[in-house]
Amino acid sequence: MLPTLVYRTLRSASPRCIAKFAWNFGVKGLVSVEKFKRRIRRGEYFPPFLYLSILNSCNLRCQGCWVDVAAERTEIDLEMLNRTINDAKAHGNAFFGILGGEPFMHPQLLDLLAAHPDCYFQVFTNGQFITDKVAARLKELGNATPLISIEGREITSDERRGNKDVLNRTLRGLDNCLRAGLLTGVATSVCQTNIDELLTESWLRELIQRGVHYVWYHTYRPVGPKMNPALALRPDQLVRTRKFVVEMRAKVPIAIIDAYYDHQGQALCPMSTGISHHVGPTGGIEPCPIIQFAKEDVRDPRGVFTAMRDSAFLKDFRELSAHHTRGCVVLERPDLVKELVVKHGARDTTLRGTAMAELDAMTPRFSQWLPGEEVPEKHWMYRLSKKYWFSDFGAYRNVAHDAAGKARLLQQRLTAPLSETNTPSDQLSSP
Repeated sequence: MLPTLVYRTLRSASPRCIAKFAWNFGVKGLVSVEKFKRRIRRGEYFPPFLYLSILNSCNLRCQGCWVDVAAERTEIDLEMLNRTINDAKAHGNAFFGILGGEPFMHPQLLDLLAAHPDCYFQVFTNGQFITDKVAARLKELGNATPLISIEGREITSDERRGNKDVLNRTLRGLDNCLRAGLLTGVATSVCQTNIDELLTESWLRELIQRGVHYVWYHTYRPVGPKMNPALALRPDQLVRTRKFVVEMRAKVPIAIIDAYYDHQGQALCPMSTGISHHVGPTGGIEPCPIIQFAKEDVRDPRGVFTAMRDSAFLKDFRELSAHHTRGCVVLERPDLVKELVVKHGARDTTLRGTAMAELDAMTPRFSQWLPGEEVPEKHWMYRLSKKYWFSDFGAYRNVAHDAAGKARLLQQRLTAPLSETNTPSDQLSSP
């Protein structure tokens, strides 16, 4: 699998893109994680992977989106983005995830990438604004990988994304990237309407034939103003997704990313481990993209490093969530999220101003933490890299949650009839 993946990447991607990826993301990324480990030992937290939602606007209206895509455009300007990235770079960071809305609607996105040739950027996009000209510019820069979201075949894509001809327009952008020789990925939020279409070996081989270099499967999370619980996966489907990812990593020559498990298959939350936090389009420093509350802001005169390192709000979020679950605290314990927001007097960072009401409307449910259903990595490369550079970093060593009780409830859900496991009773409030 690995030799074939390397061979086809070397043949299809621009040498400049490969070199920037190997050095800026590979070597410098590993160094940034080692610096993160050293900071942890001193009791200091600043994430090696920082995610920036640079604006709220988008041309699509995806089911369950938590971003204020229909509100008046709000964006972080280039000066503040540069300041934030420069501060993070001064402390060893080299990788940044760029989100939106739709990042390519930000008029200064390419200027941002050009200003930091010593960094590597992963741009989360629907691909519809990536013309041949844009792709050529990205190739010239070499320091960014488009991660293009595909949510299903033709009918499913239109339904999930709230527009017409979505898949074809996205595939045009994808093909523009691949023709330009960009290292290119495809992301899918796995849910009830696309799990049978896209969580398949045939789909992966279709992407390989097209020239895609990596995929990222993440599971749909019902949050936001128009959360859609009917799209959420059942526990057995969460296990199915994890097994599929592990098996395909050892079988198919395409890189497969996940961000919620360690090398032993134990669940983890990147926010709880401290390896990543998020900056929203209003500039608020948030625990993660779906927790839209903040105490600090990137405009803090102390800089983003000091603001994050000294944040009692972020510290409490990491520690309390890790104390109660290895999964997603928002899904499993929305009451704890509300408790922390109230305790710290954190502000709602949404433009709609309804984030607290949305928490109140949530019903606890299972997330990726499914005790007794762990699926360890099979392929040596993923196992090794996760063990040393994407583990829980000791965040859960003092966990006090009742894993045995949750495991018993989980087994009941896994063995229950389909009609029962797909009802509101298929939900969990951790002790």
